[in-house]
Amino acid sequence: MERICLFPGTFDPVTLGHTDIINRALPLFDKIIVGIGLNSAKTPMFSPEQRLQWIEDIYKNEPKVSGGVYEGLTIDFCKKIGARFILRGIRYVSDFEYEKTIADANRTLDRNIETIFLTGEPKYTSVASTIVRDIIKNGGDASPFLPEVVSHSFRK
Repeated sequence: MERICLFPGTFDPVTLGHTDIINRALPLFDKIIVGIGLNSAKTPMFSPEQRLQWIEDIYKNEPKVSGGVYEGLTIDFCKKIGARFILRGIRYVSDFEYEKTIADANRTLDRNIETIFLTGEPKYTSVASTIVRDIIKNGGDASPFLPEVVSHSFRK
């Protein structure tokens, strides 16, 4: 059976922290789907189409990675795409506490879908989309935190 993994998030924008987790998860799974979740509680800076395009551009030469946009429960999207694993990145202990709560809820909803946690590389610990958006909104240079494809799209 193919090991399909969903890496859910808002990816607003895609950061080096996100790509670090994806890249290090590649040997673990046959397929990683980066799921851009639409969350009514959040107002994104970038359209879902733009975020999906970034994923496709960054991983154009990696057939194991694809993207998708979804609404609703992450566990339902897992079922739709045949994912038996959910990938989550952890930067701090507080991230783990929050993510474990979500993983426990997801396990209650479907015991066949397992959450896998990867800790981020220390050099990306401070990279958060919220901080990157603030830098961009205020005219700063966010390129040290972004993949070249994402950073380049701001300079067009």
